[in-house]
Amino acid sequence: MQQEDWWRGAVIYQVYPRSYQDSNGDGVGDLPGIIERLDYIASLGVDAVWVSPFFASPMDDFGYDVADYRQVDPLFGSNDDADRLIVEARQRGLGVVLDMVLSHTSDQHAWFIESASSRDNPRADWYVWHDGKRGADGTMQPPNNWQSVFGGSSWQWHEPRQQFYLHNFVVGQPDLNMHNPDVQDAVLAEVEFWLAKGISGLRLDAINYAFHNEAFPDAPLKPGTDGSFYEDLIHVYDKSQPEVLDFLRRLRALTDRYPGTFMVGEVHDENDMALAKQYSADETLLHTAYNFALFARPQSAATLQAIFQTYDNLPGDCWPSWAMSNHDVSRTVSRWSTDGDRYIADPERAKQLNALLALLPGSVFLYQGEELGLPDGPIPDDRIVDPAVGRGSVVEGRDPCRVPMPWEADRPQAGFTAADDAWLPIPDSYPPLSVDRQEDDAFSTLNVTRALIAWRKLNLDLTRQPLEFFELLPDPLFAFRRSDGHRQLTALFNLSDTRISLQIDDAGLLAALGHGPDESALLTMPAYGVLVLGDDYSPFPSWGEATEGWHWVNAAEVLA
Repeated sequence: MQQEDWWRGAVIYQVYPRSYQDSNGDGVGDLPGIIERLDYIASLGVDAVWVSPFFASPMDDFGYDVADYRQVDPLFGSNDDADRLIVEARQRGLGVVLDMVLSHTSDQHAWFIESASSRDNPRADWYVWHDGKRGADGTMQPPNNWQSVFGGSSWQWHEPRQQFYLHNFVVGQPDLNMHNPDVQDAVLAEVEFWLAKGISGLRLDAINYAFHNEAFPDAPLKPGTDGSFYEDLIHVYDKSQPEVLDFLRRLRALTDRYPGTFMVGEVHDENDMALAKQYSADETLLHTAYNFALFARPQSAATLQAIFQTYDNLPGDCWPSWAMSNHDVSRTVSRWSTDGDRYIADPERAKQLNALLALLPGSVFLYQGEELGLPDGPIPDDRIVDPAVGRGSVVEGRDPCRVPMPWEADRPQAGFTAADDAWLPIPDSYPPLSVDRQEDDAFSTLNVTRALIAWRKLNLDLTRQPLEFFELLPDPLFAFRRSDGHRQLTALFNLSDTRISLQIDDAGLLAALGHGPDESALLTMPAYGVLVLGDDYSPFPSWGEATEGWHWVNAAEVLA
């Protein structure tokens, strides 16, 4: 039985169902496949599983276009499978966090079909409809200049209704009119359907897109742009509206009726961190908010420090959440690759970045395959399935980070499926990184990540302490300390792919390393080196040879 505040400091493991494990040989992962792998997930030491959408859907955006919130899509299994997943996960001490898409539905949802049928039906205003403008050439034009995230206008003409409907994402994802209280009531009822089944949390997809400015003004343009792309606009009217907060309060009141359930919201804006704090500012809103600050590339020590300092300096006292990857962005080792080759595995870099994640305050999210150090998988042009590719400014797409999990190196399709082919091709570089290959290597990325998660759980008090930074440390050295007033932990990371030696002059860091404040020391760290020092904390995991490996716990070994 999980405690009510289990999510504080938790490690939440994201599963993208179609890429995790196929149980029926159709080349697509499914819910029975996830159930089959629950023992593996539990072995990681994580607290919960965030499962990306598995609801009935035409799959215009791979499940983020929901046609029926209460039905599991047959591609992924049945409602009985979903019930079994929740029960069997709980038996292993795992919560299930459902990915709920509440700002829009599929255009195949019964609500939209009725809404689109006329202008005077009972659900006529359940979606965002607007008359067009007659252009100089006589053709009907969208009501304003808003652009879709995936390219093109945010407005789609609907001939039977003789109106445009709003879609912030693909055309098949019409936006719900959340300004209508009846729509909010209906959405809350869909959420409660799953809360009553015993889920442990909700991940609210793109929740800041749930409302719009009802005056529909044109968006201002960024300097030097012509408004052709989503990135050209300053998005002050089409998302992140004040009404979102009131809706979150209604959601929170609902989830509070189910003790032990939490809400994490995905917020994506130019001011991600400020919005994350605003949306989780008190106990009537989100428990925590998920932001994109660590998804950028490349990262430097200065950039990392700026991200964490910016978050801490923003007004508000809330619980942070951090992630370094998910199903929408290039995998972590690929984004951080030094030579620009996103498809090459880099186990030492992967270990370092997983160590960084384990040391962060708040709660953290780990995307499937990050524990293996998977890079992006190359996708031939004739195998691209991401609907965003080729639209607007989207070039690379999301397929490379969604390549299926490799389980067994010597089996066809790396043990993911019994089919001749998977829904996305599994590259030759994946089997050597498979779970079974890494299980027997004590210093593999998989086993190092397990050790990191175990260490984090033994030192949960650290998740409540903010990061403090040292001055006068040049790139590529990133360092911070955390203290509860009695105990202190110091962490240093060499973010480069080369061995470095540098003079340490910062008095605080010298003291942490065991030198007097008036001394100086030459610090030597290998490529991707990590040094963690702490008073009275559990020993930080160590792997590799003490003098040649990338991690040390003895400062004397790295100081001259």
